[in-house]
Amino acid sequence: MGDQPVTAAVLVIGNEILSGRTVDANLSYIAARLNTIGIRLLEARVVPDRIEAIVAAVNACREAHTYVFTTGGIGPTHDDITARAIAAAFGVAIERNAEAVARLTSHYQGGGLNEARLSMADMPKGAVLIDNPVSQAPGFQLGNVFVLAGVPAIMQAMFDGLMGRLRGGATIHSRTVSCYLAEGTIAAELAAVQRRFPEVEIGSYPFFRARRFGTSLVLRGEDESAVAKAAAEVRALIGVLGGEPLELEP
Repeated sequence: MGDQPVTAAVLVIGNEILSGRTVDANLSYIAARLNTIGIRLLEARVVPDRIEAIVAAVNACREAHTYVFTTGGIGPTHDDITARAIAAAFGVAIERNAEAVARLTSHYQGGGLNEARLSMADMPKGAVLIDNPVSQAPGFQLGNVFVLAGVPAIMQAMFDGLMGRLRGGATIHSRTVSCYLAEGTIAAELAAVQRRFPEVEIGSYPFFRARRFGTSLVLRGEDESAVAKAAAEVRALIGVLGGEPLELEP
């Protein structure tokens, strides 16, 4: 484990996300899985199906973060341009990957492998395949960029299979303390707690349950002892302000 945090960005690619036609279900899954191995997801972008937009986002994120994960745009239709965009971002050629062709040929037996499906084997030169146990059409890795399908069930299977390639960081410890107090009631005192524990991230998230407004306070950090001490101060603070600290989900 190094001194520097291991960070990641996710690029959700697709006009259907931006139009509201499709609701993204991949970001939360990736974030949760990365958290289990101490990788901090620090950035997420939704990018249209335009090569120049994807190239710009990929190049910015791969320089800023340890890992970049893209979802969407690797199917067999004309608007699936992610592979070409990744090749452009890295300045390499697109080629038909022989191993990807072999997997598709085995999967689509009996004449089902047409040219459109074969196009899913067109990848940047030097790409390393990412297994797809659901429908066989693989994703790929180039440098620190991992290119995944957009369909949630396929993306999840791909992601679970590639986790062994990732270098984890320090374990992130988390505590959640909730209360039926408004954010404005606790804001000033909570800021004082944050100043006393600069190594702990303290997030405030309002909620509405059972016709009552409340706030969930989420404390996260690498130092488990510091997180526990800060959480104890937050609980005490809630009590002083006339609330009751509760163990609720944020």
